[in-house]
Amino acid sequence: MPFVGEILKHRSVSIVGLSKNAGKTECLNYILKRLPLDYFNVAVTSIGIDGETTDQVTGTAKPEITVREGMFFATSEKHFRQKRPLSELYAVSDEDTALGRVVTAKALQEGKVLLSGPSGSSALKRWMHSLDGFGIDLILIDGALSRLTTASPAVSEAMVLSTGAAFSANIRDLVNKTAYVVELIGLPLYVGPEPKLRVSSFSALDAGMLKGQRVVEVEGALTDRLLTAAKNAMVEEPLELVVGDFTKVFCSQDLYRAFLRRDGRISVRMKSQLLAVCVNPKAPNGIVLDSDALCRELSAKIGLPVYDIVKNEYEVS
Repeated sequence: MPFVGEILKHRSVSIVGLSKNAGKTECLNYILKRLPLDYFNVAVTSIGIDGETTDQVTGTAKPEITVREGMFFATSEKHFRQKRPLSELYAVSDEDTALGRVVTAKALQEGKVLLSGPSGSSALKRWMHSLDGFGIDLILIDGALSRLTTASPAVSEAMVLSTGAAFSANIRDLVNKTAYVVELIGLPLYVGPEPKLRVSSFSALDAGMLKGQRVVEVEGALTDRLLTAAKNAMVEEPLELVVGDFTKVFCSQDLYRAFLRRDGRISVRMKSQLLAVCVNPKAPNGIVLDSDALCRELSAKIGLPVYDIVKNEYEVS
């Protein structure tokens, strides 16, 4: 059971895909199937809509989500009525979503569910706090497409990352793009005196106002525009930019590398813990990458184990 043991050490874990069809739902099902429910209480939800049989955009088949007896799950009123195993209703949120209020229930038998829980990070955190009286040991969050905010350490303690051929059909390109995200997840915690200057992507700034600064606090997103000004400001001394967490970095990889080459540094106030990287070598358009080569090259690049969950499931069973 690769990496499932690590998940049990945390109270909240996000499963995030770098694109649609990156294998995120397969990864979630893999985890749900292997959790030790005889002594562990688990709750699961999604910040998007997951568990549909058909992708509403591509029209391709999608894996359904299976919860086991004893698992808690949160979904919208609409999807709770539409598909659920025999369940015990525990709570109905006062907050409305486009699909109705968020319902929290406990599955009394194994079955397939449609998950569409809290739609934003703030609502998600409120829902997580609402579980405090239910004896929950672990909360799993199925992240929505390209919304890494669910993996922010302000929301969840740790994360599992899914990537694959749908993100890029070229192994070298896929490895490089995924490794860049992994590098951002691993940005170091800031240790030092409080920065004297705070800027944001909305500030009217240029390289001149950053010259002579050693450390600058970035409020909100770190964009290409802000990073370009910081890079141009480094003439004689290095500059460190401090951001909230890795999900606030919205810079191109080329510009990020250029900033580092000038001895620039980026650090974070809160650090995420990456527990595993999973790959899906198949894309909806029929492209299939060499799974062994992809896992091997990505693992060598990021220095972490990489798993093809579908292949692992087949080989174990």
